[in-house]
Amino acid sequence: MNSLELNIKLGQENIEQTATRDGFGEGLLELAREIPNVVVLTADLAESTRVLEFAKAFPDRFIECGVAEQNMMGIAAGLALAGKIPFATSYATFSPGRNWDQLRVSVCYSQTNVKVIGCHTGVSVGPDGATHQALEDIALTRVLPNLTVVVPCDSIQAKQATLAIGKLQGPAYLRLTREKTPVITTPETPFEVGKAQIFRDGTDVCIIGSGPVLYNGILAALELEREGISVMVLNNHTIKPIDAETIIAVAKKCGAVVTLEEHQVMGGAGSAVVEVLAKNYPVPVEMVGVQDHFGESGQPDELIEKFGMGKNAIIEAVRKVLRRKNETKVL
Repeated sequence: MNSLELNIKLGQENIEQTATRDGFGEGLLELAREIPNVVVLTADLAESTRVLEFAKAFPDRFIECGVAEQNMMGIAAGLALAGKIPFATSYATFSPGRNWDQLRVSVCYSQTNVKVIGCHTGVSVGPDGATHQALEDIALTRVLPNLTVVVPCDSIQAKQATLAIGKLQGPAYLRLTREKTPVITTPETPFEVGKAQIFRDGTDVCIIGSGPVLYNGILAALELEREGISVMVLNNHTIKPIDAETIIAVAKKCGAVVTLEEHQVMGGAGSAVVEVLAKNYPVPVEMVGVQDHFGESGQPDELIEKFGMGKNAIIEAVRKVLRRKNETKVL
């Protein structure tokens, strides 16, 4: 297993930071220039979802639906049936949150080629508070048949994912964040829907993370390395279809797993990993994420720490799972 060459000297200060929603906006413009059938819809959030530049460049391919997310999803499904490739954009609490029924029936059941873009996910939305912090959207989407679910780790990967789902036939959900986060990958870093990436090799435990919070997992791995603990880091960017083959392989190599996500631990990316392992190769697992709480207002970094997704919380989860691993060996 070879780890990928990453963009940064890990742990350095003043690391380049860009929001994943910005990578989406760049990718969308590139895709639209290539594919004339790409159209965009939004629910009164053109600037926040980074589709404003698309609206300026392609006004005849842009539809402002207003604060009517259920209607927006229905329009998107109709456009897809007419041969267009619609990108329906909003905050994730509203889409897929508010319009889940339309997503389920008009998009997934009908297998229409709609791309759903959920922005402002996780507690790092910050002062907007619990009503706008989507912590349940992975659970809502990964349960739906026919729907691809992608959670990019940084802005470059968000751009790559935008291009990929735009060329993928069928419904897809792309999960994005508002805050600027560390840029881990490069434009040369390969990306393929359904293929997880080893960002750092190791033998004692594997951190399997999804989204920008994965960076905290990398920092935790570096600190643990100084203690002689070898930590693999896996970027599980596609929640569905999940890369079961790679997840099983890293579990066999390391014998212990910590999942990491900025989402409820119940039903989210970590749950998807645990389902794979429970069926194929059970190992001790600890799950880092939001533990059955709503979010709250605050500064993004403070909220990440409060809800147990910072570097130190991840280190503690690694130590706990290693204790369980060692106990299992004794038994």
